[in-house]
Amino acid sequence: MNHEPTLPADLRPRGRGATSNAAGRFEAYDVEYADGDPGPEAENRVLRTLVSEERAGRVISYNRSPDLPFDRSINPYRGCEHGCVYCFARPTHAWLGLSPGLDFETRLIARPDAPDRLEAELRARGYSVAPIAIGTNTDPYQPVERQYGITRACLEVLSRFNHPVALVTKGALIERDLDLLADMAARGLAKVGVSVTTLDDTLARRLEPRAPSPARRLDTVRRLAGAGVPVRVMVSPVIPGLSDAETEAILEAGRDAGATAASWIMLRLPREVSGLFRDWLAQHYPDRAGRVMNRLREMHGGRDYSADWHLRMRGQGVYARMIARRFDLAARRLGLDAAQPGLRCDLFEVPLARGAQLALF
Repeated sequence: MNHEPTLPADLRPRGRGATSNAAGRFEAYDVEYADGDPGPEAENRVLRTLVSEERAGRVISYNRSPDLPFDRSINPYRGCEHGCVYCFARPTHAWLGLSPGLDFETRLIARPDAPDRLEAELRARGYSVAPIAIGTNTDPYQPVERQYGITRACLEVLSRFNHPVALVTKGALIERDLDLLADMAARGLAKVGVSVTTLDDTLARRLEPRAPSPARRLDTVRRLAGAGVPVRVMVSPVIPGLSDAETEAILEAGRDAGATAASWIMLRLPREVSGLFRDWLAQHYPDRAGRVMNRLREMHGGRDYSADWHLRMRGQGVYARMIARRFDLAARRLGLDAAQPGLRCDLFEVPLARGAQLALF
């Protein structure tokens, strides 16, 4: 294997998605290691996950994107240990002075005061309730959640306020919170989307090295549905020439596991993700690399990716229309074409603050 200059020669990251660790686009300098150079920490040959903490000023992020079905979200963590090589959130690590490559999946940032900040924002006089999305940037149930429990603590706050929430995850750890989610779903306050990119175990391990296997994710769908939580199976992302042939099979497996709705998104390669994904293709699927990238460029005006509203999630052209048509037909046949029930906003109520006394009459 050729030497990767952004890594010490003795470091072979196993179980990771990215194959390099180039500096982010805001850095003035990059570091390259000569072939044979073991780097400053030669004895540390295993690339371990490091977690630092951040004190958040605000935790609810607002957006005005016409492509998204929500206008606000929470992200308990920055970076994601699942290591999905295609993750569109990787470029956000560049804002932190870190690499969108291996740093994104090995140098994580937890926000332990997020639940307290969330409560303060929900108590603000001018707050207007609408569903909050969790898991839109990085997975709220990645492995580090087992240690920190920030996602669960945020759900506890939302439950006390009767606030609606929609979660997206690949993580089986969500099953830990079935007690909360089942109770909130019974009040019309919670729904979940579970992402299934492929049913092929080998492809999944290469694409999403530290995420649960496809079968395990379908088990999660089954357990959520069994607890009365509305579940949507997400065929996301569809990768042309690699996973696109599985669209119908994923939908059928999701329906059989208990999903009642479905959605799909085409592979997106913004900024640094494009180079990381092309390197990944060259390493794992060199025989298909040209076909995959050519298909993507057909859908984005000759570029690897275009961020145009209404097109960035699906692409355009003959191939994009074909995938959309296949998905629509399969979803209709399987009864997955109906939208999930809307979440209730009318139950929202600011509870008494801890230690507060009832007013005397």
